[in-house]
Amino acid sequence: MANPKGATDAKGLELVRHAILAPSSHNTQPWMFRVSGAAVELHADRTRALPVNDPLDRELTISCGCALMNLVVAARHFGRFRDAEVLPELMHPDLIARVRLSPSAGPAQPGSDLFNAIRLRRTYRKRFTDRKVPGAVLKSLATAARAGGAWLEVISSAHARHEVAALIAEADRMQWADPSWRRELAQWMHPRRAGDGLVIPGLTSPLTHAVVRTFDMGGGVGAKDSELAGASPVLAVIGTERDRARDWVAAGEALQGALLTAQTHGLQASFLNQSVQVPSLRARLQSLLAHAGQPQLVIRLGYPAEEVPATPRRPLEDVIEAR
Repeated sequence: MANPKGATDAKGLELVRHAILAPSSHNTQPWMFRVSGAAVELHADRTRALPVNDPLDRELTISCGCALMNLVVAARHFGRFRDAEVLPELMHPDLIARVRLSPSAGPAQPGSDLFNAIRLRRTYRKRFTDRKVPGAVLKSLATAARAGGAWLEVISSAHARHEVAALIAEADRMQWADPSWRRELAQWMHPRRAGDGLVIPGLTSPLTHAVVRTFDMGGGVGAKDSELAGASPVLAVIGTERDRARDWVAAGEALQGALLTAQTHGLQASFLNQSVQVPSLRARLQSLLAHAGQPQLVIRLGYPAEEVPATPRRPLEDVIEAR
C-alpha cells in the first residue's frame, strides 16, 4: 500500500491505524495526523464539529483525547514511545498532542497490555446481561481513569441512579425539541459504506433523515434511554477538576483507558451524555456526585449479550496530512 499523502514512516502509520479506532461523538472521527519518523502529531479536525450538540468543541476534544490514548498504547506496544506533549503550542490550539517516538521498535513497554483491547472494544447500545460486575473490576476502571488525568465515579445508590436516568430522559426531550439539533443529528446518520457517522441501513436512509428532521421523538427516546440507564449493571460518570481544553483531552484519555481496561475484563460500554450536553442539566448532574469538579461523560457498562460489529472508520489516507 502506498503511504498516504506523502507520509514515509510505515510504522508510524500503523500507530495511526490503531489511534483512529477510538470512539467519537456521532462517530464524527474529528482528527487528523501528521506522521514522521520522530513523532506523530494529533490535530483536531474542526470541519467535523457538531456546532449545535457541542458548541464549545468539548466532546470533539474529548474524542481526540481518546485517539491520543490509543496512539500512546500502540506506541508502547511497539516499544517506540518516548513522551507525549498535550496542547504543546499555545498559538496552535488545533494541535492536540505530539507523541515523540524512538527511531526503531523495541520491547513492549509498560502500558502496552491494553493494545489488543483497541481492536476488540465496541460501543454496545443494546441491553447488557444481568451479570454483576465485580468490585475489583470497578476499582481497576477508576484507576485507569486516574492514570488518564480524570476521575470515574460509579453511580451506586438506587436514588442517584434514578435521578441520573431522569436527567438523561429530560435532556433527550430538550434536545429533540430543537429542530437545529435534529437536523445536525440527521446529517451524521449514514450508511455503513460512508465510513463515519451513525450507521443506518442504506435503503432506508432518506426516510430516516426525513423522520429525524421532522418529528420530535424526545419522549420515546428519553424513555428508552432512561430504561437503558436504569437497567445497566454499571452507570458511571467521568469528570475532571476543571473545564478547560486540557481537561477535555484528559477526560478523553481517561475514558479510553477505562474502556480498554473494561474490555480486558469482557465488558463493553456505551454513552448517555445528554445530561452533560445540556448546560442546565449538567449542573444538576454534578450535584448528585461525590466528586467535586465537572462531569464530562456518562457511560453505561456491562457484559454484552452478543457480538456487535465495529463502527465504520474512514480510510487511513483521509486522516493523514502531509507535513
